[in-house]
Amino acid sequence: MADDRSNLEGDRVRLGTQPPPVEERRRPPQPSQGFDANRPTIVSILYLASFVTGITGLIGIVLAHVWQGENDEEWMASHYSYLIRTFWYAFLAGVVATLLSIVFIGLLMFPIIAIWFGVRSVMSLMKAQRREPMPDPQTLLF
Repeated sequence: MADDRSNLEGDRVRLGTQPPPVEERRRPPQPSQGFDANRPTIVSILYLASFVTGITGLIGIVLAHVWQGENDEEWMASHYSYLIRTFWYAFLAGVVATLLSIVFIGLLMFPIIAIWFGVRSVMSLMKAQRREPMPDPQTLLF
């Protein structure tokens, strides 16, 4: 039996199917060169999809609030703050625009709110793909 085991080890070495050394198995994951579906990216995509579906923005805000308490990495905290503020300020502005629609001023506000919401979502998406924190998550600007 010991003879069979030594033959098996020899076959692994000869065929190049030897498992990697322990040091290589414990390395932290390297950032991918492709699309990275991290949590802030998911929330940003849900926000952007709400332009088509309408409901995914609500799913995004729920996930952002839930995931905010589970910060896996440092850079994610600024994204959650930025995305949560983006949703709630856009929601508040939408309510104000709805009320002002009675005097037609609100109708001009809706496209501005949509552009602001979209730009902030795309900015967070781009930074999340590079795993960079948002520079100033408390700002109302871009």
